[in-house]
Amino acid sequence: MSADPIYTLADLDTWSFAGTALAVLGHPIKHSISPPMHNAALAEMAQRDARFATWKYVRFDIAPEDLPVALEKLHARNFHGLNLTVPHKIIAFDRVATLDDAARPIGAVNTLRRTPAGWHGFNTDGYGLATAIREDLGFDLAGAHILLLGAGGAARGAAVECLQRRCASLTIINRTRANLDALLAQLAPLAGSIPLHGLSDVAASVSEWSVPPGALVINATSAGLKGTDPLPLDLAALATGARPAGVYDMIYNPAETPLLAQARAFGLPAANGLGMLVHQGVRALEIWSDAVVPVDAMRTAVHSAMKTSA
Repeated sequence: MSADPIYTLADLDTWSFAGTALAVLGHPIKHSISPPMHNAALAEMAQRDARFATWKYVRFDIAPEDLPVALEKLHARNFHGLNLTVPHKIIAFDRVATLDDAARPIGAVNTLRRTPAGWHGFNTDGYGLATAIREDLGFDLAGAHILLLGAGGAARGAAVECLQRRCASLTIINRTRANLDALLAQLAPLAGSIPLHGLSDVAASVSEWSVPPGALVINATSAGLKGTDPLPLDLAALATGARPAGVYDMIYNPAETPLLAQARAFGLPAANGLGMLVHQGVRALEIWSDAVVPVDAMRTAVHSAMKTSA
């Protein structure tokens, strides 16, 4: 068995682990490097607190239709905490026992902590995003014009974080109009006086839309996970009169998506989602452990894992 196996729903029927189990659930999950990241942090934490020596973080490939029963089985097997990635963040929102107040306006959860009554849901994506953008690109969301790509769970967390930090404006691009409209309606009360716009027919509308120059482009879609994926947005459409200030792609594996390659070709500051992965993970581990989490250990582990997977 490999050092970082991929478990499935069937494995929960015979699951046995004497320590404290943590897991990430996704579909697909093969690309996830969360296990080495968290386990590296736990190993360092165990040096100063012996209780963490028995903690272990693993990954499960769970199809979306199996998520409800998976959450029940994971709770029954006494998993202490879970991370959720694509496509589970929105699905799980209505299937947790209680919600952190900060997660309510997002409508999606990416971190669950076990309680006797069920799972308590959190969302650490926004914190991870804001911290990574400041660290990797030198931008603050506060006062920035934001062009957000996507309307799924990751986009919801990003949008709420941008609005809560009082961005200058928020324009959301998503090809499925119904999903876009649902997100805009959800965000409207939070936006208040902040200009909030939506685009679905990108090719026909971007050139006519009043996208402020110097906007920060954030990709919260899965476009780029595969080499054959189309660009979530052709940056050339913004080249005249609305040149972006930079591009942040939440995807971290592959490290260089077509969107990032195009951004660099245009001479734009650009970064992938590795920093976001680290910082949302730091916050999740803080929630589970109530302890100080070694950020550098997690950052070193993800860079090492990316080199190994390359």
